[in-house]
Amino acid sequence: MSYLHEPTAEQIQEQKLYREMGLSDDEFGLVQSIIGRLPNWTETGLFSVMWSEHCSYKNSKPVLRKFPVDGERVLQGPGEGAGVVDIGDGQAVVFKIESHNHPSAIEPYQGAATGVGGIIRDIFSMGARPVALLNSLRFGELTSSRVKYLFEEVVAGIAGYGNCIGIPTVGGEVQFDASYDGNPLVNAMCVGLIDHKDIQKGQAKGAGNSVMYVGARTGRDGIHGATFASEELTEASDEKRPAVQVGDPFMEKLLLEACLELIQNCDALVGIQDMGAAGLTSSSAEMASKAGMGIEMNLDLVPQRELNMTAYEMMLSESQERMLIVMQKGREQEAIDIFEKWGLEAVVVGTVIEEKQLRLLHHGEVVADVPVDALAEEAPVYHKPSKEPEMFSQFQNEEAFVPTVESKKDTLLELLSQPTIASKSWVFDQYDYMVRTNTVVPPGSDAAVIRIRETDKALAMTTDCNSRYLYLDPETGGKIAVAEAARNLVCSGAEPLAITDCLNYGNPEKPEIFWQLEKSTDGMSEACRTLSTPVIGGNVSLYNETNGVAVYPTPVIGMVGLVHHLDHITTQYFKTPGDLIYVIGETHQEFGGSELQKMQLGKISGKAPALNLETEVKRQKQLLEAIQNGLVESAHDVAEGGLAVALAESMMNGNTGASVELRGDLVSALYSETQSRFLVSVKPENAEAFEAMNEDAKQIGFVTDHAVLRIDHENEEVLAATYDELHSAWKGAIPCLLTSKA
Repeated sequence: MSYLHEPTAEQIQEQKLYREMGLSDDEFGLVQSIIGRLPNWTETGLFSVMWSEHCSYKNSKPVLRKFPVDGERVLQGPGEGAGVVDIGDGQAVVFKIESHNHPSAIEPYQGAATGVGGIIRDIFSMGARPVALLNSLRFGELTSSRVKYLFEEVVAGIAGYGNCIGIPTVGGEVQFDASYDGNPLVNAMCVGLIDHKDIQKGQAKGAGNSVMYVGARTGRDGIHGATFASEELTEASDEKRPAVQVGDPFMEKLLLEACLELIQNCDALVGIQDMGAAGLTSSSAEMASKAGMGIEMNLDLVPQRELNMTAYEMMLSESQERMLIVMQKGREQEAIDIFEKWGLEAVVVGTVIEEKQLRLLHHGEVVADVPVDALAEEAPVYHKPSKEPEMFSQFQNEEAFVPTVESKKDTLLELLSQPTIASKSWVFDQYDYMVRTNTVVPPGSDAAVIRIRETDKALAMTTDCNSRYLYLDPETGGKIAVAEAARNLVCSGAEPLAITDCLNYGNPEKPEIFWQLEKSTDGMSEACRTLSTPVIGGNVSLYNETNGVAVYPTPVIGMVGLVHHLDHITTQYFKTPGDLIYVIGETHQEFGGSELQKMQLGKISGKAPALNLETEVKRQKQLLEAIQNGLVESAHDVAEGGLAVALAESMMNGNTGASVELRGDLVSALYSETQSRFLVSVKPENAEAFEAMNEDAKQIGFVTDHAVLRIDHENEEVLAATYDELHSAWKGAIPCLLTSKA
């Protein structure tokens, strides 16, 4: 909303204009009591964005405090631009995931592109060089023209930004479900590498030091983006289109290089922070608050790309490719010279002050003067009412779904063509995943792997979350999300290190939604403790509802693991005819929330698969040890679609087939989604050593030299499918849906 003449403090109060900015009556009253008077228009704007859920986590802080955040490798946990984990030899990995859901629902290309740009800035603001991008995407069913449009544009936006800036997009996941029809989820993750000595903090220390604005000029795009992200989408949300920023990856590349040069070569740098959500407001207030200082800024000095911008507009703009830095007094020219070399502006706009205030000057007048702690740390925290939905007890008491399967082969081919299971090559073929030439395992296997130059080590990385399980049982589903991400890394030969999470939920003011958030974070916390993968940062995205209908609870897990030696890198594909095929873990009749249940019924219900975390840890450790000892040729976690799908996926390199003998209940053996299972191939000469290390492993068959999947049951052939049949169903599904008429 734009006002030619800004309302007075009295008009803001009388007409309750603060409500349009997202402040409640009580919150407006609290602002009054904090500053001892009525806030003016600019000050009201500052509080409204900083007290939004997106910036303050006021509804989610009580549950976030449950997460384990410490570990022997953790160098920086939550609270800075990104988390930092030690990987030895004076190096560390820096990573974080964030959402850009609402902007992507309104303007999918720019919404997704600026989500990528923002998460990259979080990484290099820590002093790290970004080395990889991942994403986690959710859309409605690919049967409507609107969902197809959102899907195509979001992928194009991610590709456009990442490809132009020259950072490989190496992995991710895409799932499709009707619950995301009106509200897609677009979560972007970035991973960077850093030397310990270069780690930076976003802080404004030292009275008299200079506050400098660097990067692109400020415009009117993205104003109130943080508030927009903290409310439900409605029919009127298209009116929020101006809240979506526009990204420039070429400008960001220059900014990245200039910032890293400054960090590595200038000891006069005191602090640096990305101007992300809430722009100048959050970066200045948070940097000052963390340092126990204040900042005085002259907004006349802020580089502007539009005429007659007000203080309110400048402070709330979320224009992209901007950073705030603090330099030692008298050494500002060193920063100016570096940024000028890269063709960028670096301007002194303010000073660090002893008084813990954010004081803004504009046209010679003080236009805002408020306590920095009140903006950054002292937002109200709400313990929202929580209520178990009736639906949960219904699911728990429901008679277990047992699918009827006539043709085992047709069912497998149909599963492989479900968009959530089908090949995502239509997506990742648009990404440049080989740029910088460090990608060892590209998209398509359990996890992506990036080599660490000049070492024998590598990083494996993944994003994961099965939101159907969370919808049925948030606590169990939360455990599974963490465990499956760790499984992906172990199958790639990596030791899981830590997670970053993106908690995507509906409206927390609804007790049933807040209950989902509570229970799922309970499950995630327990899994993180048991698997020794602390939470080093992340993002909360609430109010993911359209016209009152919430998305499935979707706490996306971004996890990074350390491959201790390049020889340990493992992929999911069968390698050599004659290798023995094993399944680690027994199978139960578990179809609640499964791909087969959704395919047959058009909906999900019942109990989610059970998960025993102690069993999970044991199997992961035993398998990783076997991989590190050179005993494993391929490894793949058994996930959506069950063992039959895992077998088919392990053949998708096209070189081999498999002959397998199954026992017990055949439908469960083929399609159940029982947890903590792995599909592994092993050379015959290593079988004895492998079996000794993996007590829950059972040999079920062997790799063949003809590209056919043959499955026998009790000595009778029950499924035979050629590679061409399997590959055609799997590879062609998404392109076919996109070209079909809605």
